[in-house]
Amino acid sequence: MDRAFSKFGVLSRNDAIEKIRSGLVRVNGRIIRDPDTWISLTQDRIVCEGQLLERRKRIYLMFYKPRGVVTTHGDPDNRKTVYDFFPDAKEWVFPVGRLDKDTSGLLLMTNDTEFGETLTNPRSKIPKTYQVKVNFHPSEEQLTLLKHGMTLKKGEKTLPAHVRVIRETEKYAHLDITIVEGKNRQVRRMIESLGGRVLKLVRKRIGNLSLGNLQVGRCRFLDRNDLRLLRQQPDD
Repeated sequence: MDRAFSKFGVLSRNDAIEKIRSGLVRVNGRIIRDPDTWISLTQDRIVCEGQLLERRKRIYLMFYKPRGVVTTHGDPDNRKTVYDFFPDAKEWVFPVGRLDKDTSGLLLMTNDTEFGETLTNPRSKIPKTYQVKVNFHPSEEQLTLLKHGMTLKKGEKTLPAHVRVIRETEKYAHLDITIVEGKNRQVRRMIESLGGRVLKLVRKRIGNLSLGNLQVGRCRFLDRNDLRLLRQQPDD
């Protein structure tokens, strides 16, 4: 039953489970405390704290996540979360995928679970482009490894990535890396497998949707054209 709340774009499944177990949810007039109870989204009447559960208007946002912010809803270590930037939000939204605490950039927020599941499904192979500052100058051999796929330190193999050197300074290199999968901390682990270290990591684009002139810590609603751009391949 908890899945119905996220399907309707009302609550996260974890929050729904808490409401259900607290006896705040009624199905066809009867209190239900088991989140695994099977229900029909079309035939059953679900009421939470006196409010009828109804499908909400779909919301799609792009957010420029700052560095040092986590993407969880509430943090046991009291770190700043993305939800601190939406204090007046009247509708529940969740992040599509994750950006780790030390990574900034484009993060999608929505209440459309099917949309989120599609974009994060590995089979979708939606490309994500990052600008990366590293503490070394990659050799041609190292760039080839990134471009053709490589084995990470824990044995995982990556798919080919699109890699471009943007510029180099005396000590550092700035790269543009596009990947089509979402392994945990993947870009950082790719660089670490080359013996280097990521000094700065910013996600600039998903599909063909880019941050543009969006400022750090700000968000904007997506329109139909933006949603179309999400499914396009980045321009070479």
